[in-house]
Amino acid sequence: MSVFNRTTAMSLPKLSSQDEDGPTPHAFTGVVHFEPIPHDHDFCERVVINVSGLRFETQLRTLNQFPDTLLGDPARRIRYFDPLRNEYFFDRNRPSFDAILYYYQSGGRLRRPVNVPLDVFSEEIKFYELGELATNKFREDEGFIKEEEKPLPSHEFQRKVWLLFEYPESSQAARVVAIISVFVILLSIVIFCLETLPEFKHYNVFNTTTNGTKIEEDEVPEITDPFFLIETICIIWFTFELSVRFLACPNKLNFFRDVMNIIDIIAIIPYFITLATVMAEEEDKLKLPKAPVSPQDKSTNQAMSLAILRVIRLVRVFRIFKLSRHSKGLQILGRTLKASMRELGLLIFFLFIGVILFSSAVYFAEAGSDQSFFKSIPDAFWWAVVTMTTVGYGDMRPVGVWGKIVGSLCAIAGVLTIALPVPVIVSNFNYFYHRETDQEEMQSQNFNHVTSCPYLPGTLGQHLKKSSLSESSSDMMELDEDILLTSDVTSKTKLNCNPRHNNNLNGRTKNINKQFYYKEVGGNDGWGEGYGRRAWPWWQPARGAKATAAITSRYSAYS
Repeated sequence: MSVFNRTTAMSLPKLSSQDEDGPTPHAFTGVVHFEPIPHDHDFCERVVINVSGLRFETQLRTLNQFPDTLLGDPARRIRYFDPLRNEYFFDRNRPSFDAILYYYQSGGRLRRPVNVPLDVFSEEIKFYELGELATNKFREDEGFIKEEEKPLPSHEFQRKVWLLFEYPESSQAARVVAIISVFVILLSIVIFCLETLPEFKHYNVFNTTTNGTKIEEDEVPEITDPFFLIETICIIWFTFELSVRFLACPNKLNFFRDVMNIIDIIAIIPYFITLATVMAEEEDKLKLPKAPVSPQDKSTNQAMSLAILRVIRLVRVFRIFKLSRHSKGLQILGRTLKASMRELGLLIFFLFIGVILFSSAVYFAEAGSDQSFFKSIPDAFWWAVVTMTTVGYGDMRPVGVWGKIVGSLCAIAGVLTIALPVPVIVSNFNYFYHRETDQEEMQSQNFNHVTSCPYLPGTLGQHLKKSSLSESSSDMMELDEDILLTSDVTSKTKLNCNPRHNNNLNGRTKNINKQFYYKEVGGNDGWGEGYGRRAWPWWQPARGAKATAAITSRYSAYS
């Protein structure tokens, strides 16, 4: 990055009254030096930034708008300065820098170029240190969904237990626990399905009349039933897992707010209700017979009990959602549905409008037909839903001409209504899917980006950030930005480093143990007349009689 002024001055800048009286400490570094009187053209200083061979030019005040960034903070960007070419050199992605520079020029608007991938541009934002606010704004504009932070327990043992049961990828033992959990879940689901087979059902025989009997399915299992015993073993594991995770969780309140934990609780509740029912029946068998109950009351109580037991048994099917804790695919599907709730709500709303509209239309279109299947508008709701979703069971259908026209319009409207929000849902799924795969690739691969010369013994920016700079035998050069460049170049030591990587300030600089200024010299120096120029071209290293005269003349003026 090069700093130069376009001025018609033919002499050196005047010194302020403070400089004439004596030296003053530098406002940024604290080092004693002289300061020239600021002119209006100081606010139009331009800098040159070389990004992998592509040079950009902008004003210094443009970068100073964001002093907390890499380019806006002189102490941070100084390590990338190349004094031989008088520019800042960055070995980074060139297309991305168009957007980075526009961020400074526009006052904070960050737009990713279309030819730059998301991961590459994110790395550039991190390198140029644009800040967390700019990063979050960029992710929001790109459609990223803000992830909630998941804290870990502070206690060491509690944290190990939490990682063991909550994060299967954290260790080998956690993977073993996850495998056991998946096996128990699958076993529970298989038992839930097999016990409904006729070969494994239990029936009760009731005498209804003197000459007849009634056979009913026994909804309450026996304690000695093998399926019930296997179910008991599964529930013991589920209860143990849920209890351990609750005791080890960092936040007990958020534990019950998690949907997965709610599913775990719902999955084990039916067993305990069934167990209580079994124990109650066993106690009734051991007790003395009670007072006789009327057949009507007995049948009513049995119907209520059977309905409750069937609902409870149905809840057991929710155990299949426990697999989502160990399946990335189910987690991606759940996040997709959660992120697409607005689109799903619009879909249901459009279907509701279509059902009302077309069920009313088909009812009045078929009202004059004796063979009409639509006795009322509510009866036509089912037909409208089946038609708009393109299922078409055929149990209800229009028979007249006008009814068939309404049915055709209903089918076309259903296709369009369902197709509208589908691209958004698919886009959300692709986003979560690629984000998951990208995270796995980043964890499996480690990329190191070369950002500066590897031969640099120390970072200049770290020394400049200190409150004071210790004076040593190092040479110091100050540019128009009043930044001190420290070079460890002595008459006995030479740094084996490429000067294009901004580390060897000048291999030919003599050992001068004092500070000097590198200012602009006006006049006709061979590269134009009437403009303030350097004592040598900014694109060539300092050498020859002109360089020596420019430095020594300015040095003698302040010494």
